[in-house]
Amino acid sequence: MGAGGRMSAPSNVKKTETEALRRAPHEKPPFTIGDLKKAIPAHCFEKSLITSFRYLIQDLLMAYALYYVATNYIDQYLPHPINYLGWAAYIAIQGCVLTGAWVVGHECDHDAFSDYGWINDLVGLVVHSSLMVPYFSWKISHRRHHANTQSLENDEVYVPRFKSNIRNYYKILNNPPGRVIVWLITLLIGFPIYLMFNVSGHKYERWTSHYDPHSPLYTERERKQIIVSDFAILAVLYGLYNLVLAKGFAWVFCVYGGPLLVVNGWFTLITILNHTHPSLPYYDSSEWDWLRGALCTVDRDYGILNKVFHNVCNAHVCHHIFSMIPHYHGLEATEAMKPLLGDYYQYDGTPILKAMYREMKECIYVEKDEGETKGVYWSRKDI
Repeated sequence: MGAGGRMSAPSNVKKTETEALRRAPHEKPPFTIGDLKKAIPAHCFEKSLITSFRYLIQDLLMAYALYYVATNYIDQYLPHPINYLGWAAYIAIQGCVLTGAWVVGHECDHDAFSDYGWINDLVGLVVHSSLMVPYFSWKISHRRHHANTQSLENDEVYVPRFKSNIRNYYKILNNPPGRVIVWLITLLIGFPIYLMFNVSGHKYERWTSHYDPHSPLYTERERKQIIVSDFAILAVLYGLYNLVLAKGFAWVFCVYGGPLLVVNGWFTLITILNHTHPSLPYYDSSEWDWLRGALCTVDRDYGILNKVFHNVCNAHVCHHIFSMIPHYHGLEATEAMKPLLGDYYQYDGTPILKAMYREMKECIYVEKDEGETKGVYWSRKDI
């Protein structure tokens, strides 16, 4: 049973948009993390090294097949300029497949890939570095995000703005064309500039970067891991440099650079939409606790891409509560928790393009309700 004593709707029943926009409960839930764990079948917490590698190899084989077809058939069999459409299709599809590989690599961040820490780190380092993500740097800051989700003071990313911090250009861009421009820029460069300059991240007293071993993001003990991540990225860049010399920039962009932009775009979109929604509360230190923060995520429906992305989008609530559960058990664990979560479970099946526009319009800053004395904040749109 959830808040108000209502059972959650069966999984095949979709919420209406009005229901999806109804504010989530913000009081302490009537269940504990232990209650939720008991509701989930024990096998959902079991990690299979073979199964994890099967998903990774499946993604890599699909990526190679796409690469083989593109490099051997597009320019050979498609006349100019139709071949441009072929390359555009390759970039889009390959970007989706590699996003799936990114998700499997992300399992390593949470030790959900296997029971062996060294295997998790080795696989994660190779997969993430190949996609230009500094593995240990990201792993550390991402875990801190999981430890402080929806905390106004301590969350590591997705930190909302207050009305007093709204700059003039937000007002200029607060219109349909402006929102489209903001989304395009965000999807194109949002993730790289977060890694490089901590844009949209937790504010520190000095310049912060995922590539800086002395960044305030990391402790003294973690600095060697950051250096390893940096060297791995440099090795990939050196390989790309040699590929450019051998094949040319256009070939490298079409084969690798374009799909990488798509990966970054999908990752940015997925994570923003899983954490940004008009129904979700934010908490200051007087109200925040780990479970309430973890519950403040929303599952989304990406259609056929749910499978391509290994259900990271539609089992994200479960992922934040039990990040050690492998992705291939995420949906089963979600269904098992739903009756207990009740209204605390958030799902929105709004078409993604519509949701993108709505969230950009409705979630500009956060503030308390008028007369509210508790440290609970909600998204606002009037600026």
